[in-house]
Amino acid sequence: MSEIIRVANVFKTFEINQRRSGTFSTLRSFIAPVKRTIRAVNGISFSVFPGELVGYLGPNGAGKSTTIKILTGLLVPTSGEVRAAGFIPWKDRTAYVAHIGAVFGQRYTLWWDLPVSDSFDLLRDMYRVPKARFDANLKEFRELLEMDDFIETPVRSLSLGQRMRAELAAALLYEPQLVFLDEPTIGLDVVAKERIRDFIHYLNRERGTTVLLTTHDLTDIERLCDRVMILDQGHILYDGALDRLVERFETGRQLAVMVAGKDPVAPIEGLPLPVVQDQRLIFTFDPHQISAPEMIQRVTRHYEVLDLEVRRPDLETTIRRIYEQRLLVHDDPNVNG
Repeated sequence: MSEIIRVANVFKTFEINQRRSGTFSTLRSFIAPVKRTIRAVNGISFSVFPGELVGYLGPNGAGKSTTIKILTGLLVPTSGEVRAAGFIPWKDRTAYVAHIGAVFGQRYTLWWDLPVSDSFDLLRDMYRVPKARFDANLKEFRELLEMDDFIETPVRSLSLGQRMRAELAAALLYEPQLVFLDEPTIGLDVVAKERIRDFIHYLNRERGTTVLLTTHDLTDIERLCDRVMILDQGHILYDGALDRLVERFETGRQLAVMVAGKDPVAPIEGLPLPVVQDQRLIFTFDPHQISAPEMIQRVTRHYEVLDLEVRRPDLETTIRRIYEQRLLVHDDPNVNG
């Protein structure tokens, strides 16, 4: 299967004026500015295949937004090769935009003073969507995104959750094969977030739309993505399966045990002494050295166990560790192009 996105050894640098302190130095900066080069994207390479829903993660300043702008044709890379949906985004932009959709959580694409329905009609005409196909899509999206209550309301009067639903529908009414979603749930309440996530899941699973998702809300990633890429300081630190990410980087799990009686905590040979927490004994162990079943077996031989739970580090803890230690791992070589 050929890639729908192929990024090969892409760099993007920006030159900015170096600011100087003091009035005289500031004047000199206007006459003879000193430039500083910032490398926002540093030789990244990856491929995305049709039908994938890929999470693209990184702290602020990691290079995520720069990558998305290159992929949508808004920026030209300093060097490297990019093809998306069969196009070079910045060279073929006029034809390319008919094949992609984009939703940016903190930017508006709909017409501010028009009712939502009028914005949709304008998009239909701009993208020359056949009326029957447009009407069918609009009917389905109105139902899935529950837009009937506000579709005749001007965009400026919508709540944030309503606007995001309208923006999603607008980006998809012309059936793009590739969609870029940048923080689609930012600022939304719990109910609105779940509605958006359900729609993205439907879009990908039922329609086969390829999605590249950037977000700081890791629940979005856990609910939607099978694959993640982690970017930091312009480098890809991880590209692989989400379910392997925690497994590869975890350094400890916990076995929380509720035991019968109130006998003093007794040591178990070869295991650290447990900590008592909320009426449970908490054993910390390294899964690379002792498996969870073996850990359970040893503890249940020693105590009369009423209840137990194996706790793994959450995704946020794992990703924070990758950022802080700048861990670099290559996952399945078939994932990267």
